[in-house]
Amino acid sequence: MQTFRHPRYAVACRRTALAAALAMGLAGTAMAQSNASGVIFGRTAEAGSSIHIENLDTGFARDIAVDADGRYRAGSLPVGRYKVTLQKDGKTLESRDNVQVALGSGVDVSFAGAVASSAGNAQTLEGIQVVGNALPAIDVSSVDSRTVLTSEQLQKLPLARNVTAAALLAPGVVSGDSRYGNVASFGGASASENQYYINGYAVTNALTGLGFTSLPYDAIDQQQIYTGGYGAEYGRSTGGVINVVTKRGGNTWKGGVGMYVIPQYFRDSPRSIYRTNGTLYQYNGDSKFSSVQYTGYVSGPLIKDKLFLYAAGDFTSSSGHNVLPVTTPQRTNEDSKATKWLAKIDWNITDNHLLELTGLSDKNNTTKQVYAYDYNTFQATRYLGSDKTKNFDSGPGSQPGGDVYIGKYTGYITDNLTVNALYGRSKTEHVRDLSYASNPNCPWVLDNRNAPPSTIIGCGLVNGTVLGKGAQDKTHGWRLDVEYRLGSHDLRAGVDNQTLESFAGNVYEGGYRWVYRDAGPVTGRPDIVPPPGTDYVVEKRLFQTGASVKVEQEAQFIEDRWQATDRWLIYLGLRNEQFKNLNGAGDVYVKQRHQLAPRLGVTWDVFGDSSFKVYANAGRYHLAIPSNVAIRGASASTYYSEYYTYTGVAPNGEPTGLTQLGSRGYLNGEDGTTPDPRSVAAQNIKAYYQDEYILGFDKSLGNDWTFGAKATLRKLKSSIDDFCDSRPFEKYAARNNIDISNASIAGCYLFNPGQSNTFMVDVNGQGNFVPFRLTKEDFTSPEGVAFPDLKRKYYSLDLYLEHQFSNQWYGRVDYTFSRSYGNSEGQLKSDIGQLDPSVTQDWDAPEIMQFTNGPLPNDRTHQLKAYGYFQATNEWLFGANLAVASGRPKNCIGFDPVDAIQYGASYFECNFQPSPRGSKGRLPWTWTMDLNMEYRPTWAGANQPLAFTANVFNLFSKKKEVAVIEVGESSISKTTGLPVRSVNYLRPVAFQTPRYFQFGVRYDFSM
Repeated sequence: MQTFRHPRYAVACRRTALAAALAMGLAGTAMAQSNASGVIFGRTAEAGSSIHIENLDTGFARDIAVDADGRYRAGSLPVGRYKVTLQKDGKTLESRDNVQVALGSGVDVSFAGAVASSAGNAQTLEGIQVVGNALPAIDVSSVDSRTVLTSEQLQKLPLARNVTAAALLAPGVVSGDSRYGNVASFGGASASENQYYINGYAVTNALTGLGFTSLPYDAIDQQQIYTGGYGAEYGRSTGGVINVVTKRGGNTWKGGVGMYVIPQYFRDSPRSIYRTNGTLYQYNGDSKFSSVQYTGYVSGPLIKDKLFLYAAGDFTSSSGHNVLPVTTPQRTNEDSKATKWLAKIDWNITDNHLLELTGLSDKNNTTKQVYAYDYNTFQATRYLGSDKTKNFDSGPGSQPGGDVYIGKYTGYITDNLTVNALYGRSKTEHVRDLSYASNPNCPWVLDNRNAPPSTIIGCGLVNGTVLGKGAQDKTHGWRLDVEYRLGSHDLRAGVDNQTLESFAGNVYEGGYRWVYRDAGPVTGRPDIVPPPGTDYVVEKRLFQTGASVKVEQEAQFIEDRWQATDRWLIYLGLRNEQFKNLNGAGDVYVKQRHQLAPRLGVTWDVFGDSSFKVYANAGRYHLAIPSNVAIRGASASTYYSEYYTYTGVAPNGEPTGLTQLGSRGYLNGEDGTTPDPRSVAAQNIKAYYQDEYILGFDKSLGNDWTFGAKATLRKLKSSIDDFCDSRPFEKYAARNNIDISNASIAGCYLFNPGQSNTFMVDVNGQGNFVPFRLTKEDFTSPEGVAFPDLKRKYYSLDLYLEHQFSNQWYGRVDYTFSRSYGNSEGQLKSDIGQLDPSVTQDWDAPEIMQFTNGPLPNDRTHQLKAYGYFQATNEWLFGANLAVASGRPKNCIGFDPVDAIQYGASYFECNFQPSPRGSKGRLPWTWTMDLNMEYRPTWAGANQPLAFTANVFNLFSKKKEVAVIEVGESSISKTTGLPVRSVNYLRPVAFQTPRYFQFGVRYDFSM
């Protein structure tokens, strides 16, 4: 579907070094546990013994019997620090202190089985201090690909204080197109194909899947970034999974306050944007922002060993100014207030029954004062009005904000039986309020003439679509899973349900969009014939949407982690997904049942000592149709186009002296009526799904070094998009002698691209629906242009070398060679920055898919990531983060000589000649170096509670282009009949963020 609308981010002591490193390894454990907890497991040669596990911060404890094979396993443990003790007949044989349980991971704590005759002469061995008894640096039970970062590492590395910045450390993860906000692409998938969790509850954007509800940065205890191979408990993602667990209170009262400042005077100026002909498009020399963030937290016991509190908040004020392009010459003075808070209660009812309650809020209020801007003097002039928003980023909507409440219960019924239950809900309201200083009639005005004598400018504040009244998102969901250990099998089964509800809609500012164009033929509109001698025409468009929509997502899963032998572990999983999409009238328009997603993994502990692991996995992953599809595709909406000649222009930019050319044309069939749900989508439409295969190894080099490699292959097997072409129905009707002269054929239908599809068509306009079984041949145009088969493939080779924290430093280097290619990016279309997940203009007609096979927008053939930190002294720490990547592909998108669906410059053709995807080269390589420093003076106290920090991002202030305009043609010449090259072709859209500094001070205290 073609559109231009908005649819709706302490020094580690030596004895804990290896345990902390386990939390950061790429390969974690896919054991049977909740997505908000971890596992301790191991072996011992001591028959008849038991294992005592105790949380060092909360006093929570469990006793686990060792089975006949000498194995034990404690699942669904809250993340944190534990002491693990081997006991027999009430006596301690061995113990391990400071065992770090990482999010979703397992820690192998095995014992040799020391014999002691009494507790008095028992030998206590603090695990990772003991030579020969260190915890393994390689977890041989993992079958997935992940990065886990602890709160300590998030503080020590030079990272922007947000979840996405941390996720970009993982191999194969790249920044999404800048027009989608601060989001990431995983493994070649579009940026809307990810899932985000906080304490086990999904907080992904309910409307579009693009972005998530965030939380205070310092409240993050551990952040898990899945890049592939995840188990059956996870679904609804064909990209990646970001899973965050927050901090919790302990038996000691603690607190802290902090302040972080980004001064605009230490920020380098961004690059101004010039067209390729050298003319200035947007002046950015004065576009700078500053921010101040205040943070605080408190945690401790409300009742010792029983009831605990953790609370944190981030309060950020930002201000700055920005100059808009010459086509909408404005300067905005912006003030933003962002408030994030989190509170968590943990209740150890008994050691066998735990209850967690989490509440969090993410709110953002922004006010922009808008002024006209004179590009001749580079000065702001008259005041135009204000633009106030709440939980609305006036762009991609990737920061939805909102309030989230989560409750979770964990019950250790027996040593072998564990039950987890979770319920959550969220709500967020989106508001946009425009206030005009003078003329309240300010429509969107756009001057697309190729060489106008002067640019026509309107008085609008936004010059785009604006949010309708009453916009909001709501979710509620629950999970229940049961774990049971049966011999060498760790079994788990569960249910995972979530309902997403949104009210959303958009209209053009001022009611209409006026587009001034060069006079000439309008492809697909033979009725538009400008009179001889006419130089310019104007197009009037009206766009209006608004509906309450819903998606119901249900899933059941079962998995078995089978320790087949001492060296071989096999993972078997199966997930069954069901999706139901409802339109604005509450009718179901898409229903998908029994979407089976098998998962298989295997690991081989080659030498039996956890020093060399080979692993492989294969899996299928499904994704639901996002809610935004129903706003236009399944609910009432109006979108039409009219052409006029004009004799003058009013002060607000509207044309005067209008004479209509031709008739009104409804675009995509959007004429204001609610489509019959039977006419929205193909019958028995298949779900969006992807298959993935991974093969890798990890190998230790001595005690401190680890290296490894991993090969990944992803294939998108089924997609969902819309097509907007009536010719296939006409062909089918003619072949089958069906009269469709009075038929009601929808403007666009959802379907599975590149396949045969069956549609219900009202053949007489009176509700007489007849199935039209369209083959691939039926979609072929009269000129012989056929739809290609769907294609999106991603393959990669990841290499890494890691130095565990020892000798005062930690470091890791990742190199990724990858290719993402095909004819469909997925749910998004970054080529033009289209903000309509699953209803892009791709697949709208066969001609639009010609020459589309090639490297896709998220393809970065080469990536190098290196990061680490050095504890120079007890007081001084230094960190670095280097990111290098090859550029994204470039295209030329232009006119098609037929343009049967009247889309204008939307085809992979230029000058009416093929212009295959990626054939115009690539954007330049990019690289950034970030550095940080932390000073913790000893004079401030024995525990060094005071810290001063400084970060510099993009040290060398590299400002390469990261996105450009790829539409290469603007109009059809009325003299030659050939396309006219657009002056905006290859104009930069975004550059690397220039150098800026962040200074901070933090004070932590305990009572």
